[in-house]
Amino acid sequence: MTTNTILFDLDGTLLEMQTEPFVKSYLVEVGRHIGDKYDTEKLLKLIWDATKAMIVNQDADKTNEQVFIEYFTANSEWEREEVWPLFDSFYRDVFPTLSHLTYPSPWAKKIVETAKAQGYRVAVATNPVFPREAIFHRLAWIGMSADDFELVTVYEESHFTKPNPGYFAEICQKLGVQPTECIMIGNHMQEDMVASTLGMKTYLVTNWMEDRGEPQYPVDQRGSLEELYQALTERTGVFAQA
Repeated sequence: MTTNTILFDLDGTLLEMQTEPFVKSYLVEVGRHIGDKYDTEKLLKLIWDATKAMIVNQDADKTNEQVFIEYFTANSEWEREEVWPLFDSFYRDVFPTLSHLTYPSPWAKKIVETAKAQGYRVAVATNPVFPREAIFHRLAWIGMSADDFELVTVYEESHFTKPNPGYFAEICQKLGVQPTECIMIGNHMQEDMVASTLGMKTYLVTNWMEDRGEPQYPVDQRGSLEELYQALTERTGVFAQA
């Protein structure tokens, strides 16, 4: 079947960055924003555990946001009404300042625009463990917005996370395409290349590649962002026309 849809990972792919240092700095800033009002260490652990609850969730009837809130409120000594305004103000006022932890390059916009010019439908398949606002900020760092894509996965609307194959299946369902019509482009062997188990073609971006070792998945093509742009422009490899 001919491919007609490209799913782009964001962190480490379109937005050049190292995930682990970014997450560590992000949590430090959350703690700083919370200040002395709460036990910062306890609250950050709760945020991390609630995030893990989203990752292992298999209930298709609950969004990631619902899973996060349910876990947080069930295990918290604080009321949601106390803490959530702090989260909201953090994502509104502080998160945008974290762009210095990333390395936006012009390749992202060029690649997406070329894909669209080639007739591909495009979506952002970023792990939906962040609120919409945080994901939209990161798109802005590469000079793009949600309007540039048919779909951007956010935790308010998604029911699974990477590396659950159900996450990719849900994207296909929302776009009305078959997995075999899609190409997944990402930098993570386990979280992105798992899309191959559904029949998607895969392109592993090597600039900021992440690989935890196991499991390993088939990779149809790999290369830098520059090589990705070249392959897309010349319609070679996974982008070759049938």
